[in-house]
Amino acid sequence: MPETRERSQRCHAAPPPLSPDHAIGSVVRRQRELFPRHRLAEAFETFDAFPALSQSRDRLLGLLRADEPSKAAIVEAIESDVALTIGVMREANRGAGRIDDVVKAVDALAPETLVRIAEGAPTFDFFDGPAGRDRAPEHLRLHAIATQRAADRVAREVRYKHHDRLMVAALLHDIGKQVLAEAYPRYHEGFDGEARTPEERVRSERRELVVDHALVGGALARRWGLPDSIATAIERHHSEEARGDAAFVRLADLLAHFAQGDRVAPTALLRTGAAVGLGPAELRAVLRDLPYPDADGPRAVDPCPLTSREAQVLTHLASGSSYNDIAAKLELLTSTVRTHLASIYRKLGAVDRAQAVLIATRRGWLAPR
Repeated sequence: MPETRERSQRCHAAPPPLSPDHAIGSVVRRQRELFPRHRLAEAFETFDAFPALSQSRDRLLGLLRADEPSKAAIVEAIESDVALTIGVMREANRGAGRIDDVVKAVDALAPETLVRIAEGAPTFDFFDGPAGRDRAPEHLRLHAIATQRAADRVAREVRYKHHDRLMVAALLHDIGKQVLAEAYPRYHEGFDGEARTPEERVRSERRELVVDHALVGGALARRWGLPDSIATAIERHHSEEARGDAAFVRLADLLAHFAQGDRVAPTALLRTGAAVGLGPAELRAVLRDLPYPDADGPRAVDPCPLTSREAQVLTHLASGSSYNDIAAKLELLTSTVRTHLASIYRKLGAVDRAQAVLIATRRGWLAPR
């Protein structure tokens, strides 16, 4: 009995991270020992492109071909699609492998390169194809976006400093499922057919396949040359010991399943919430906002032209404070506040306080209150 219990514990324990040199080989060897017909090695080789939603691809191309393309809109368009994010991140990390978010990737790549990536992406459309076609890409896309939105909501709640990197990891957290589906034709039928919590599903994968989709996804991210920070977050997002990005992705995944009506263990939510600094009260606030959380404001993609003091002045102005109130709160002279406001209007191209607040809010430049 002790030996049986020990073997069971080994089967259910979260797998250790794999080095870039041995990740794929280790996964393949263990899979072939038990399931030689599932061709996991071949699946790694053949699964090279996830299809983009045709509307997402067309939207990105439209933005890139505009006379004055908005960087923030381009980043948002890329981050809203699994395939576009994969393509941009792979291209940006050719060689060095140091770019870990889409904002940096857009800065690093020429516009014509982004156009080439979008034009070359395979696409799918929900209304195209025969009845009963494979809907795995759409199912993965919907859950990926839901997880990304949940991760964004949680990151804003705790003001997580690696927000941009987290958006990539959250969007790509389930890419390993596509490799397993390539290797195991009945994968979705076998593991999506029963109502399971996310933890139960992963335990079932480890029991039946020896590996799980998180481990396979981390190996795939490394194969594509993505930074270790992204690969590790994907690889460990089902580990109970997850920390950092992996813990945020784990919590976001649970929240997305909850918002989609799936079974989720309350204890898992509480435990993972604590790992990222969220107590029961904060978790209840997040759950209340799901499934469509309102963002606190747009992403601050472009650098803010305001000084930190000017941003503070404008933030207080946005909350309705008078010049005298702002001066008292910031320990400034009222004349100094007026000088700051004149500089703010000039930098933002605004004619009054209302327009200045609107411009700064839309671009995510207002300082936290």
